[in-house]
Amino acid sequence: MTTPQIVVHRDKELMAKAAAARLITKIVDAQSARGSASVVLTGGRNGNALLAALNEASARDAVDWSRLDLWWGDERFLPEGDPERNVTQAREALLDTVPLDPSRVHAMPAYDGPYGGDADAAAAGYAAELAKAAGPQDHGPVPTFDVLLLGLGPDTHVASLFPEHPAVRETERTVVGVHGSPKPPPTRISLTLPAIRAAGEVWLLAAGEDKASAAAIALSGAGALQAPAAGAYGRSRTLWLLDRAAAAQLPKQLYPPALA
Repeated sequence: MTTPQIVVHRDKELMAKAAAARLITKIVDAQSARGSASVVLTGGRNGNALLAALNEASARDAVDWSRLDLWWGDERFLPEGDPERNVTQAREALLDTVPLDPSRVHAMPAYDGPYGGDADAAAAGYAAELAKAAGPQDHGPVPTFDVLLLGLGPDTHVASLFPEHPAVRETERTVVGVHGSPKPPPTRISLTLPAIRAAGEVWLLAAGEDKASAAAIALSGAGALQAPAAGAYGRSRTLWLLDRAAAAQLPKQLYPPALA
């Protein structure tokens, strides 16, 4: 388990721009070292704000988009093209404007996709796709993602792993169907904590007063069952990117001295 590093920005706009700049640098470095890079995207307002900021960044074209694999941490199990699907929102924010290789954009299955309305079968299919992409250098049935992005929910959920929910208890499967989600829609697909922890770096994004309590709980020693965000960490780095509003309730010993 890596010790979380905390970076606090003045406001949500600056946080999105800074996170986008960090992500560009990370992708370019990975492509320079290995020829390709892999990133797991997140939905929600902070994930989409990061993608929009990346789209507007002057350094955007430093990325070789054709050599980038994109995955998702979770998805709303809705029909293809539904405006509430994370992949739909990601396409609008960034993906439709950059020259990606379509075969390297790994969207989670839709409700009207090859598995029909069976979320568990769709999750198993996505797990198989991840396993196929994993190589001998990886540590199990998922690739070692360069960066895995997660938004923080006000209840401390990440991806579609909610406090005390069955999905957050999973220790073996890498992708699960989520039923009876406390946040609509009720049916989703999500990476599990074992899959999240396979990433080289995990970045958690939180902006706004409504995230302050969740950030404080997750960073103050809570267990993953009660606070799923506390169980999300990377192999080499765990980075919390916050704005001042989201960092307002952090214990003083955690708050970066320059902003305390």
